[in-house]
Amino acid sequence: MKRAILETAAIVLALVAGPLAAQQSATLISDVTVIDGTGRAPIAGASVLIVGDRITAVSAGLVSAPPGVTRIDGRGKFLIPGLIDVHIHLQGNSRNERSGMQALHGYLYSGFTTVFDAGNDPDYIFGLRDRERAGTIASPRILATGGLVTTPGGHGGRSTGTLITSWPEAIPKLDAHLARKPDMVKFTFDEHGWGTRPLIPLLDSALMAQASKYFTDRGVRTTVHISHEYRARQAIAAGLTTLAHPIIQGPISEGFIKLMADTKTPMASTLTIGEGYSRLVEHPEFLDQKLYQDVYDAESIQRLRTTVRDGYAARAWTTWMKVMTPVCQENLRLIHAAGGVIALGSDQSSGPASHRELELMVSGGISALDAIKIGTHNAAVFLGREADLGSIEPGKLADMVLLSADPLADIQNAARIEMVIKGGKVVDRSKLDLPVNRRGGGPE
Repeated sequence: MKRAILETAAIVLALVAGPLAAQQSATLISDVTVIDGTGRAPIAGASVLIVGDRITAVSAGLVSAPPGVTRIDGRGKFLIPGLIDVHIHLQGNSRNERSGMQALHGYLYSGFTTVFDAGNDPDYIFGLRDRERAGTIASPRILATGGLVTTPGGHGGRSTGTLITSWPEAIPKLDAHLARKPDMVKFTFDEHGWGTRPLIPLLDSALMAQASKYFTDRGVRTTVHISHEYRARQAIAAGLTTLAHPIIQGPISEGFIKLMADTKTPMASTLTIGEGYSRLVEHPEFLDQKLYQDVYDAESIQRLRTTVRDGYAARAWTTWMKVMTPVCQENLRLIHAAGGVIALGSDQSSGPASHRELELMVSGGISALDAIKIGTHNAAVFLGREADLGSIEPGKLADMVLLSADPLADIQNAARIEMVIKGGKVVDRSKLDLPVNRRGGGPE
């Protein structure tokens, strides 16, 4: 019944969109299977109408399209929302901007239309963010925290961070942080001492609560680096909006599963960053996959296969992460099954690595349909942007990915990309600064 109402409303919206389309470009994708990101069943033979940068209609049948509409034949293809990574650390810097731009192009090429940078040099990342919003660079939508908020010597506390020790003395520093207009503010709350990491100073939990409230009262969401259930509980009690990582130090309790389900505190998945060490050591052949070959240059692939792989093989950290990644996968599955909100985050700087996050969720017991929801709708919820992003529904921004194969049959098919649409415009993947285009072959 609800789906029928949605389809009827979508047709009405398409009819009233006619006059508006006279001033704005319009695109109709027809006869496509829509996987809308909400977790609902796919819609076969669907039509999706885009006017300007917005989706105006999604229907199981035909929709009324304005004159001059651009038509895209979706027969045999699958349409998903633009993918979102809620935890990246963009490579490069102000002196080596091309490296970052290539990474951003790699995300777009891979179907990621929005990314959240969870810690970087503010001048660098906010500069790129401003240019993306001005439309002067080809890039996913960029949201960013800039520097981190922590205690002196705390996790990630570098010269670009905001280091606080007491209240109200912290307020001028927090105001300076807000002046950079972060999309979210990231705290770190982890004393290490786990895996092979030495102990470091820990941000005072009461101070974190005061600082978090200060940001929240001013309309800015927060996230926090944690790795242990106890610290995650403290962070939620302190009013942090989201969790930047899952629990990896051990199995979670039934009480924590219930807490995550009851509070709906979004948690980033970040499985890839830990699993990637042993994967490279034991299965370097993954670098032969088309998406990696298209996005990674030959020199980087060679370096990964040799010096990087040798370094990983010698580290105890690699073994520890291999043992704990399945524990982390099960923790995520349990939270998701209970109704908690898991969002896709890779903790890396690579579109192909972000696709690996989908694969690890599915191999950990989450369905492919739900993994797509995690990488689209839930990621938008994490960012507080679900009103605009994360699903293929009327009124949302037209960020979508057209696939040549069914991702529900095999989640790796989410990388079988035929077209990327951002803000209603088709991304020319052949013009992106990537190895696949420098070789002259271009995307499929």
